[in-house]
Amino acid sequence: MMRMDFNRTVLVTGGSGFIGSHLVCSLVHRHPDWRIINLDVLDYCCSRRSLQSVEDRTNYTFIRGDVCNSRLLNHIFSTQNVDVVFHLAAKTHVESSFESPSSFQRVNIEGTRVLLSAAHQAPHRLHRFIYVSTDEVYGAGLGQGFDERSPLRPNNPYSATKAAAEIQVTAYWDRYKFPVIITRSNNIYGPRQFTEKVIPRFLSLLQSNRKCTIQGTLPKSRHFLFVDDAVAAFLLLLEKGIVGEIYNVGTSCEIPIMHLAQELVKMVKNVADSEVDDWLEFVPDRPRVDLRYPISCEKLQQLGWKAQVTWTEGLRHTVKWYHDNPDFWSDTSEEQRPITAELCCSPDRTDALYD
Repeated sequence: MMRMDFNRTVLVTGGSGFIGSHLVCSLVHRHPDWRIINLDVLDYCCSRRSLQSVEDRTNYTFIRGDVCNSRLLNHIFSTQNVDVVFHLAAKTHVESSFESPSSFQRVNIEGTRVLLSAAHQAPHRLHRFIYVSTDEVYGAGLGQGFDERSPLRPNNPYSATKAAAEIQVTAYWDRYKFPVIITRSNNIYGPRQFTEKVIPRFLSLLQSNRKCTIQGTLPKSRHFLFVDDAVAAFLLLLEKGIVGEIYNVGTSCEIPIMHLAQELVKMVKNVADSEVDDWLEFVPDRPRVDLRYPISCEKLQQLGWKAQVTWTEGLRHTVKWYHDNPDFWSDTSEEQRPITAELCCSPDRTDALYD
């Protein structure tokens, strides 16, 4: 890694993913006097193309590696004087968590344990460890929004691993007063999101002249937060968040999935209202589904945060990006092959593969 004088070193795990890449780009551009390290294994849902705008910046460093690799993590924290950690690396697709729960347990639980241990044992004192979790740890809600004191009742393997990881993070605060902050976010959407998530999935299907596949017939809805607003919340919590606390990051914008599909059909296919439902197809639901995840964000709003991007503006911007970049996710196999030259974590830069 290049040695330069920076006022702060920030490690972002999962920085090549959807949310992580937006966070990394924002940090690199806003803070040229900070060094931003992106640690990412480049799984199927990540792309280095998401970081093209910062690849040549002197304050950006990319390390391809696995957050579960204790040797790699210990080396980073023992040599790089990390001040801040944003921990976003995780497996997140709920359907896949039913098919392969052990892989979710490994990355989401064990990866968090390895990262916490390395960060806590580092010779350089950490200023903040921000763990990005999900509203799904609360389970389904039918009435008022969950606040940060609500019990955790995860209903699928993914959310169960995120809740378990939260417990580890909280334990480091309780035992060591390690400076952790936990966020629980609504559904975040925007450009560069992988096509397994609902908005890019619908857009990808429509762009291929296929119908939007809606799982089950229950009236499911989700609260959608534009990615720029989520990043703004994370950066605010870095500066003003209270260590040991949990903050919901969400929005009042609740959209039924059926209405979402219909809205996207109108935007992409430009068909008459009477023809919209012709582009919808109902498919079997997944094993366990929550109808909605309402959360209260008063605690975060008291720090000065408020979502700035309206649903109409955010959706229009997202649709345009996928229209302009139809092949962005068409082939990531080349990016996912082992790369040794970029994994040189030893001072003499000998090639080493950490996976």
